[in-house]
Amino acid sequence: METMKQPLVAQHTTHTVFNQPPPLVDYNVFTQDTALVESVQREGADWAQEHLSEIGTFTGSSEVIQWGFDANTFEPVLHTHDRYGQRLDEVTFHPAYHQIMRSAIAHGVHASAWSDPRLGSQVARAAAMYLFTQVDSGHSCPISMTHAVIPVIRKQADLAQSWLPKLLSREYDPKLRPIAEKGGGLCGMGMTEKQGGSDVRANTTYAEPDGDGAYLLTGHKWFCSAPMCDAFLVLAQAPKGLSCFLLPRILPDGTKNRFFIQRLKDKLGNRSNASSEPELDHAWGMMVGEEGRGVRTIIEMVNFTRLECIIGTAGIMRQALAQATHHATYRQTFGHRLLDQPLMQNVLADLAIESEAATMFAMRLARACDQAESNEHENLMKRLGTAVGKYWITKRGPTFIAEALECLGGNGYVEESIMPRLYREAPLNSIWEGSGNINALDVLRALTKEPQTLDCFLAEVAPARKADPRLDAAVTHLQRDLADPDNREWYARALVERMALALQGALLVQHGHPAVAEAFCTTRLAGDWGRAFGTLPRGVNATAIIERSRPKL
Repeated sequence: METMKQPLVAQHTTHTVFNQPPPLVDYNVFTQDTALVESVQREGADWAQEHLSEIGTFTGSSEVIQWGFDANTFEPVLHTHDRYGQRLDEVTFHPAYHQIMRSAIAHGVHASAWSDPRLGSQVARAAAMYLFTQVDSGHSCPISMTHAVIPVIRKQADLAQSWLPKLLSREYDPKLRPIAEKGGGLCGMGMTEKQGGSDVRANTTYAEPDGDGAYLLTGHKWFCSAPMCDAFLVLAQAPKGLSCFLLPRILPDGTKNRFFIQRLKDKLGNRSNASSEPELDHAWGMMVGEEGRGVRTIIEMVNFTRLECIIGTAGIMRQALAQATHHATYRQTFGHRLLDQPLMQNVLADLAIESEAATMFAMRLARACDQAESNEHENLMKRLGTAVGKYWITKRGPTFIAEALECLGGNGYVEESIMPRLYREAPLNSIWEGSGNINALDVLRALTKEPQTLDCFLAEVAPARKADPRLDAAVTHLQRDLADPDNREWYARALVERMALALQGALLVQHGHPAVAEAFCTTRLAGDWGRAFGTLPRGVNATAIIERSRPKL
């Protein structure tokens, strides 16, 4: 009988893997981000560089990067009851989530701007958040809300005495127990309801005085992230109108507040973070601010969390760009590095321009937060610039990350690359704390009710207008269109987009790398650009732009 020959493929049980990039791990996420380093120096936090470099090494380590993967693979689990039928209303998380939380709090990402107030403290803290969000966006929700609630709580002496030391603490204490017994505390927020959404004045949760200075709240909150926080700022209808309340999870006597978690949201992204839907059934709370002025009270927290959306988007854009440029550095196609292919250079340079502009804008707004209390221009910049940036930068995130993902081809479409997770995260920051329309309308509201905000905008871009005729022309046309109040709302998105581009252009012209500034003004302001990334005109110094942005192992 003739012996059959083995097929050639069967003679090889494995093969050598080549033409694949090494993992982007064990690098310094801070020092390898030139735009961020320069922004930290420029905006007043040069003193924080050593601390930020430590965070950069930490967040770029292979161990911590794996924590981010694990926290999103093994999602939070809600336990409504124990085995005996008693209400629990607790959420359990994978240990990796707790590791990230513990590390972020130890580094002061939740409170350092308030516990160590000095020039640049908001910038340093924003940069730290920008770095940590590249590991995992889900944990940033309780971190951001705690940061944002502190300036609200510290204005009310009775609450500040018991809550402020815990919120400022760098100890992570995830157990549910009275705040007086904890080493550290976290705070969340509950505003939206089923029937109202962004229209929080339509809230139907009501608050009844209990006769002892507190209130009993009854209602259903539609979105309440991080339900294991120690307390929440919530809105409810009091006898004199919509008011703000601090609602603790555990009461001073150690019993659980009547805060019943009905379910966790099954979300597109942000999977490591538990977003819940709680019922309040005569839940005990303390009023914050004046009765009937709940929106005015909570809006300070909202403005800070809106800035967090900008910082978070800039952070994940940066991570997506780092992954794309790293891949292109090591991948060979058609006999050359992908990084050296002209069309890929066009795409990567275009992405790098967008990322750098977003980073600079985020850090500029952080400086405005640093100086808002003592400088009227900075206060107006914080007010107007945050709404402008919240609209535009968070809108750019999904498109940006989709393009960066494509740079990796099929490799970018698998979970191990991190790109799918970044892509799922990208739309959230545009939705959270008011979607695009809400923020565009907020800009118009500021321009109408506070005309000095327009003067602030013009003063902010004035020095750069003298330096670049394209920016000057863009602002001149924008001024003309803003002067037409009859069509402002219809064109609100277009107007706010142009304001954002003018602000970014002004930052780049004054402080950015010449190649980046030139390309930005040519494309985003003068219109020599297509409708997708990778449509830069001839003459752009793509090599210089990419080299500024790509991590070097």
